[in-house]
Amino acid sequence: MRRKNERKALVEHIYTADPSAHVFNGKIYIYPSHDEDIDLPEDDDGEQYVMKDYHILSMDNLDSECVDNGLALSEEDVPWVSRQLWAPDAVYKNGKYYLVFPAKDKDDIFRIGVAESDSPTGPFKPQEDFIKGSYSVDPAVFLDDDGRTYCYYGGLWGGQLEMWQSGTFNRDERRPEGDEPAIGPMFAEFSDDMTEFISEPKHIQILDENGEPLKASDEDRRYFEGPWMHKLNGKYYLSYSTGTTHYICYAEGDRPDGPFTYKGRIMEPVIGWTTHHSIVEIDGEWYIFYHDSEKTGISHERCVKYTKLDIDENGNITTIKPYE
Repeated sequence: MRRKNERKALVEHIYTADPSAHVFNGKIYIYPSHDEDIDLPEDDDGEQYVMKDYHILSMDNLDSECVDNGLALSEEDVPWVSRQLWAPDAVYKNGKYYLVFPAKDKDDIFRIGVAESDSPTGPFKPQEDFIKGSYSVDPAVFLDDDGRTYCYYGGLWGGQLEMWQSGTFNRDERRPEGDEPAIGPMFAEFSDDMTEFISEPKHIQILDENGEPLKASDEDRRYFEGPWMHKLNGKYYLSYSTGTTHYICYAEGDRPDGPFTYKGRIMEPVIGWTTHHSIVEIDGEWYIFYHDSEKTGISHERCVKYTKLDIDENGNITTIKPYE
C-alpha cells in the first residue's frame, strides 16, 4: 500500500530537485536544489540549471504536509561563489548542522563549500572559502558508525569532473571512450570540524561482475553523477546516476572508499533528463527520494518525490518503475 504522499510532488509552489533526505531528531528533512522558473535552452553543460539559493523542506512523517522552511542560503551570502548552487547535502555532527554544496567560483570552476547552522533548516552561515582541493559537483556526505565523515562527489559534462584528469583544470580535456575505464566518483574524508579534506581526494573504482573496471562505453552501468552512500549490515552501498541512459544504479563494497562491485538498477528513467536521489531509513523501512519533470516536462523544472524501497536481507534492491 502506498502512503498518502508517495510518488507525489512534495511541494509545487517552487521547483525542487536533487533531494538529500535525512532524519534528524525524529523528523524528516530534505535538502534539495532550487530550480528557477526561467526560459532557457537546454545544453550539455547545464546552463539551464541556474539555481541561486536553497530552501530546506521538512515533514513530521511521511504522510504529513511537506513544509518549505524558506530561504536557507543564497549565492549572495557566499564570498567565493559566482553562480549555480547545485545539488547539496547535509550532516549533523558536533551539535551543528552542516550544509555541503557545490557552486562555481569566480573563475567559473565548480568547487565544494560548507555552511553551518544551529538549526536543520538554517539559515546557514558559509565558510569564507571553498574546501581546498575540492572540485566538481553533487557532494554526498556520509557519517560512518565510527564518527568519520566522508564526501562522495563528482559529475561529468556540466559537472566538470572529466576536466580534472591531468590533476589540474582543463576545459579541453578529452573524455574517456570505448573500452577505456570509466571515470568514477571522487572520495575524500572531511576533518571533524568540516573545514577541510584530511585525505587526498581519489577516484572510486566501480567494478563489473568479473572484477574489471566498468568501461566508458558501458553507459547503462558506468558512473555519471549524483553519488549517494548508505550502509546496511556492515556493507557500503554506493548508488548513482548513469546520466545519458537515466538509470539510478548501485554497487556494493566492504570499505567506504571501495572498490565497489556493480549490483543492479534501483530506478528506471524518470521524466526529464536528470535523475538524482538519496536513500534513507525511516521507521525501520528504506525510502528513495528523487525528482522528475512530470509537472511540466521541462528538464529544469523538477519536483521532489519519494517512494519505498524493497531491500532484502542481502542488500539487493528491487528495481522501481516510477510510473507503475
